Amino acid sequence: MAIEQFAPIAALLIIAVILTLIILNISWVFGPHMPTTRKTAPYESGMKPIGPAVRRLPVKFYLIGVLFILFDIEVIFFLPWAVIFRDLGFYGLLVMGVFFFVLTIGLVYEWKKGALEWE
Repeated sequence: MAIEQFAPIAALLIIAVILTLIILNISWVFGPHMPTTRKTAPYESGMKPIGPAVRRLPVKFYLIGVLFILFDIEVIFFLPWAVIFRDLGFYGLLVMGVFFFVLTIGLVYEWKKGALEWE
C-alpha cells in the first residue's frame, strides 16, 4: 500500500481543520464580547427562568435509553442476517438463535425488574 493512496484523506483532513479554524476565528472576531447577566441567562419563552437550568434526571430515564439502543442494535444485526439467511445454512440459524435467546433473556430480566414500567 503506497502512501499516495492516503493523499485524498489527508487533503480532506487538512481542509476540515483549516475551515474549522477559520470559522472559529470569524465567530470570535464578530461575536459579542460583553456578556451581561441578562444575556447569559437561560431563555424560557420570554419568561423568567424558574429553578436551575440543569436538573437531575432519574436513572430510569437512562435505563430506558440504554434499552432502546440495545434493542435497536438488535434490529441492525437481524436485517443483514435475513438477507443472506439461505447462504448461511443451519450454522447461521443456530448462531442467530443463540443471539436471539440471549437478548430474550435480557428482555425478560428487565421486564421482571420493572425497567419497562413508566411511572
